[in-house]
Amino acid sequence: MDILQLIGRKNKLFEADIKVHELELSKIVVNSSFLVVGGAGSIGQAVTKEIFKRKPLKLHVVDISENNMVELVRDIRSSYGYIDGDFQTFALDIGSVEYDAFIEADGKYDYVLNLSALKHVRSEKDPFTLMRMINVNVFNTVKTIDQSIKKGTKKYFCVSTDKAANPVNMMGASKRIMEMYLMQKSKEIKISTARFANVAFSDGSLLHGFNQRIQKQQPIVAPNDIKRYFVTPQESGELCLMSCIFGENRDVFFPKLSENLHLITFADIAIKYLNELGLKPYLCSSEEEARDLAKTLPEKKIWPCLFTTSDTTGEKDFEEFFTEKEVLEMNRFENLGIIKNDLSIQEDLLNHFSQTINKMKSEMKWTKSEIVDLFHTMIPDFGHKETGKYLDAKM
Repeated sequence: MDILQLIGRKNKLFEADIKVHELELSKIVVNSSFLVVGGAGSIGQAVTKEIFKRKPLKLHVVDISENNMVELVRDIRSSYGYIDGDFQTFALDIGSVEYDAFIEADGKYDYVLNLSALKHVRSEKDPFTLMRMINVNVFNTVKTIDQSIKKGTKKYFCVSTDKAANPVNMMGASKRIMEMYLMQKSKEIKISTARFANVAFSDGSLLHGFNQRIQKQQPIVAPNDIKRYFVTPQESGELCLMSCIFGENRDVFFPKLSENLHLITFADIAIKYLNELGLKPYLCSSEEEARDLAKTLPEKKIWPCLFTTSDTTGEKDFEEFFTEKEVLEMNRFENLGIIKNDLSIQEDLLNHFSQTINKMKSEMKWTKSEIVDLFHTMIPDFGHKETGKYLDAKM
């Protein structure tokens, strides 16, 4: 299935930039060692493959998902074979003592790339998952940076999100706060990051869910009023690697919004997806109708679909990769923009955030509203939208 066609594009977004810089990129990779944290997620796998195919001296991959790690290795062996360099995977939780021991045992890497994250807006529905989001997106990042500094790492890369620009949900806000900690740590180690759009058919995404619904003969559900930008998995890997290798300290890379990157609704992609499979969509008016028709329509090559307006907490009306206050460099690459950040640290705010979260955890008691208030303190213009309805309340 042609992902580019499904997301409304004909051309690979970063093909020209990769071609221009491939010689230098490959020369650096082949002479360097890498640690990819969160390397078995969709973006992590894409980054790992971009590094592997350029034959690094050392490539270690860490992820909590043992099953995804197995698939990553199978995928790499099936596509690229083997390299002379040290390629190993480790099924570890980066918040664990086992991971700390792993770093202590070696930990010598030129580049550390952190792709681990709780990325779903739906993860903010309860205070406990929300606290884990803070731990993964903020404090595990700080921890791995401190370990990289101690071990003499040359460069640290961490993926952010377009939702960190003027955030309206807790996930985006957690990444914005993470960026504030990155700024603090940039005094001690060279750091770059990337903000980018939805990765088409990434694990857990709505588009990935289309595959699951077809396999399980269930209705396809999608919002028809929200337009999003999409990049392919390979493009996500290219963007991260370009930022990691070529980004200067405190740079944030993002895809330029041009004619090459089209806005498209999830409903439009669903229709294209069904057509690619030789199926015709049938528009239903309710969940009940869609579930009922899923028992009979598929055998006629017709698929029940429910396309609705979005009314859940945390949905952003539009996407943006930067704010009007941020300084941009738009001429260095053809389809990559760069946010240039001067050193600006809000020590008091960061200390307040760390102390408040640590107090909540030590007391084993906190509420979502308390965390929302804390996020508002960190990000005064945080436009959190609480509708009282979450994605888990929908099909």
